[in-house]
Amino acid sequence: MARLLLRRAIHGALIIWLVATATFFLLHLAPGDPIAASLDSPLTPPVVRTHYRHEYGLDQPLSVQYGRWLVMMAHGDFGFSFPHRRPVSSVIASALPNTLLLMGVALLLSFVAGIALGLIQARHRGRPLDWGLGLGSLFFYSMPDFWLALMLLFLFAFVWHVFPVTGMFDPVMYPYYGFWQRVGDRLWHLVLPACTLALLSAAAIARFQRAALLDVAGEDFVLTARAKGVSERGVWLHHVLRNALLPVITLFGLALPVLLGGSVFVEKVFSWPGMGLLTVEAIGTRDYPLLCAAVVIASVLVIGGSFVADALYAVVDPRVRLE
Repeated sequence: MARLLLRRAIHGALIIWLVATATFFLLHLAPGDPIAASLDSPLTPPVVRTHYRHEYGLDQPLSVQYGRWLVMMAHGDFGFSFPHRRPVSSVIASALPNTLLLMGVALLLSFVAGIALGLIQARHRGRPLDWGLGLGSLFFYSMPDFWLALMLLFLFAFVWHVFPVTGMFDPVMYPYYGFWQRVGDRLWHLVLPACTLALLSAAAIARFQRAALLDVAGEDFVLTARAKGVSERGVWLHHVLRNALLPVITLFGLALPVLLGGSVFVEKVFSWPGMGLLTVEAIGTRDYPLLCAAVVIASVLVIGGSFVADALYAVVDPRVRLE
């Protein structure tokens, strides 16, 4: 098992380096630079732009900039963000926890809802409930994330006034709230963006879980459990579902890229101050250091999710531990 995890860690580090390198060169081959975007005022003297380009090494050859960037990354230095007027690490430190909170809640909701829906569909296979839930899953699975976010925002915030429109908390009343009121206010603002991401992922998990449950339901040990007098609920929960969860563990690593990609649009729609919103703003301002750092962190999160999924699979399946 240790050898398997070590091999996965080496592969993950190589993938992160390749993604970071490709991102660096693609961004720097595009026209313009952070200095031009931040100091584009005609009142800014050219000598000032030249000074900052030289100070931050933007006038050096691309190979020199790449080598300098790798050394900085190795020391945990992501560079300086001109639009934010502070180090990139400070900008990320304020946004990354918000994205992790949003993704963590969405991941939990999507797997709980997806597994529950898949179980209900499998137990009622071929019945109207199975067809209805299947059509609903397919509807949300094929829906663009930004469109779903806009529709939920329009219905629940503007039409029915159930949830707040944007942000993480009430900017007026939040400073006067007590501890639990602040927690409740943040959770209330979290509902719409988290449910948007969860609906998209839960639909795919439900369809995958249904197929896995139906494959296990015909095994001999399930028939033996029924022959011993185990209740139908006990058969599905303790025998079928327990063995059908193994393939779903693989989806844990695959769900993170989906949630990361969806969070870019969802955070923009709901003005959620996370990495997705930062990335969209960095693209508009040509904030290369922040963009490179965001891509690297996203790669680390995806590789980390795949690593955790491999570890869980090895723990659950003895055959993997023997490799």
